[in-house]
Amino acid sequence: MSSKRLCMTPSRIVSALQTLIAIRQPVFLWGPPGVGKSQVVAQVAAREGYALRDIRAVLLDPVDLRGLPRLSDDGRAVWCPPSFLPGADAPARGIIFLDELNAAPPLVQAACYQLILDRAIGEYRLPDGWAVVAAGNREKDKAVSWRMPSALANRMVHLEFEASLDDWLFWAQEASIRPEVCAFLRFRPRLLHDFDPQRQEKAFASPRSWEFVSRMLDAGPERDVEYELFQGTVGEAAAAEFMGFLSIWRELPTVDSILAAPTEAAVPEEPAALYATCEALSLRAGAETMDALAAYAERLPAEFGVLLMRDAVCQNTEVVHTPAFARWAQHHAEVLL
Repeated sequence: MSSKRLCMTPSRIVSALQTLIAIRQPVFLWGPPGVGKSQVVAQVAAREGYALRDIRAVLLDPVDLRGLPRLSDDGRAVWCPPSFLPGADAPARGIIFLDELNAAPPLVQAACYQLILDRAIGEYRLPDGWAVVAAGNREKDKAVSWRMPSALANRMVHLEFEASLDDWLFWAQEASIRPEVCAFLRFRPRLLHDFDPQRQEKAFASPRSWEFVSRMLDAGPERDVEYELFQGTVGEAAAAEFMGFLSIWRELPTVDSILAAPTEAAVPEEPAALYATCEALSLRAGAETMDALAAYAERLPAEFGVLLMRDAVCQNTEVVHTPAFARWAQHHAEVLL
């Protein structure tokens, strides 16, 4: 495959998939490991009300898709399709997601390709309301992969995936990702996805691995094993930076103390601490806290005051109707333009 495809952010991939799935056009998502391909397909399915069958092609045996034969009442062999393929009782609309398709053995790929091209495998027919989406890693990612036959490639739409911090942060709010993880990635956006196949690392920073870090923090690990846990998840360099950031985060004034005395609470000087403070405060945005948030935002460096108020609006859009926000917006109109 050519390496000249235009990369798309997750939000643009979502928009493209909505169009392609509606017309049942087969599509292949290309991207490095951990960038969020399967997550985007699940997001589209949930948003559009599609059923989703997530099939890891690399784990299939060649006979799995065809199913098993049985004898009919008249003595003929009839193929019974596998239960993971939608049958007569399946929802009217759905997506079959063939993940890691180009990493599957050639015989498995051949069966999947028949499903993609003909919407059938042997006697099985894919229901009319179902679409097929496939995904896999690129050859340059040094992952296990098999070159796609040109005849098949020509019958699919190919979209290449790239990570986007803005898109990930929007998703992170809905997914309850820890605020310290979000604040750190605002401070070090390059580490959202830091994958270099030449480094041959077992662990590396990716949208998926930062989600794992957030879950670890939710579990409350002992402080003396945190670094090893993070190192095994996002790699040595990213883990070291994140641990340094955490030490700052944990020394910040509490959100409650800032909201209780916004004109007197300490204002951090380090950029990392400012990002962390804005992230934590924005999570408490509401009509009852906007007076305090606006007062504290006035004391922050201009760009961080804007960041705090923007994140507060993203967290709770109702705050734009409060008098405190209106006063702050009027006072900073030249920055917002």
